[in-house]
Amino acid sequence: MKDIDGGVTAPAGFRAGTTGCGIKNNEKSDLALIVSDVPASCAGLFTTNRIKGAPVLVSRENVKNGTARAIVANSGNANVCNGEDGISAALAMTAETARRIKCDPAEVLVASTGIIGKTFPIDSVLKGIPRAAANLSIDNGHEAAIAIMTTDMVPKETAIEVEIGGTPVRIGAIAKGAGMICPNMATMFCFITTDVVIEPPALKKALQRAVDASFNCITVDGDMSTSDTVLILAGGKAGNSPIKVRSKAFDTYTEALTEVCLRMAKAIITDGEGATHFITINVTGAAGKGEAREVGLSIANSPLVKTAFFGSDPNWGRIICAAGYSGVCVEETNITISVNNTLLFDTGNVIPVDKENLRRKLSSRDITVDIDLGMGRAESTVYTTDMTHEYIKINAE
Repeated sequence: MKDIDGGVTAPAGFRAGTTGCGIKNNEKSDLALIVSDVPASCAGLFTTNRIKGAPVLVSRENVKNGTARAIVANSGNANVCNGEDGISAALAMTAETARRIKCDPAEVLVASTGIIGKTFPIDSVLKGIPRAAANLSIDNGHEAAIAIMTTDMVPKETAIEVEIGGTPVRIGAIAKGAGMICPNMATMFCFITTDVVIEPPALKKALQRAVDASFNCITVDGDMSTSDTVLILAGGKAGNSPIKVRSKAFDTYTEALTEVCLRMAKAIITDGEGATHFITINVTGAAGKGEAREVGLSIANSPLVKTAFFGSDPNWGRIICAAGYSGVCVEETNITISVNNTLLFDTGNVIPVDKENLRRKLSSRDITVDIDLGMGRAESTVYTTDMTHEYIKINAE
């Protein structure tokens, strides 16, 4: 596995185009097209929020076909709670994109992010789609990453190459997300392209495993969005032997896809609104993986834990408290807690430490919490941020 340049247009057979439609009330780009030169296998995962944006509803249906040619995405307006007008707008975006690249509208996946409950400016977007289609290029992967940003401070993209059965294949991705980040998945997009040959059922299974190990393990604030979308297109131009489930090739590909998703998930956390710390929470010794994850998320979503780390305060009491109300049956006499490799609590016993020295350790960007529940062998890792004055300021505005 090696890093390559190009982001979402690094795999063979993919181009991107962008433009500004004025959605963000400035001249910045806010519309991105990602197009496969050939019909591509596709798969997608979406928010589990009961309130879903119109693009989620449309894409969820279109992805069932198992084949797609394009993704059209805008930022600045989420097209949520707009009723039938919202659905009509999302369908119009697929139809206009299909007209420009000459495919069926059902082969176009759509995504929107931004403000909820604001009338969607479909006329401006429909004027922008032809402009984006006119500048489709393999050189526009980075521009596509910029076009989908909302409160993000930096664009998020990556690309890798890995050998599958002796054939080099590529995976590229762009993502957006910084706040309203909660598992299943987050207020986030991730659009993935790959030139691997793989059938839709195997692609969906690989994507589900990759998302479970990445985007479903991150949280900034516990708020689940209405628009979370992860989409993958596999164009097949690498020419490898078709990948099937329960094969060495499938395992290798899934590992590579997971690495791409994990990079994007970590980039979202690193760019968390106002964040000053990247926090890794390793939960071990659980009775089951699901229980380990629940404890990790409970700690990660605790405002008291997050504000303690913002203040470089080694307050392990807040950590064990969050584990206790996680819904998982835990016992304090079984629990061990360490922060940045400093043991603080050991099976019911408080461990004296040099708090000032530990505070200095906690002033670093990266913080690691290790909590062993002492109840089994299952484990899980969750990623989060601290909560800062800046987070409140950004979201208040």
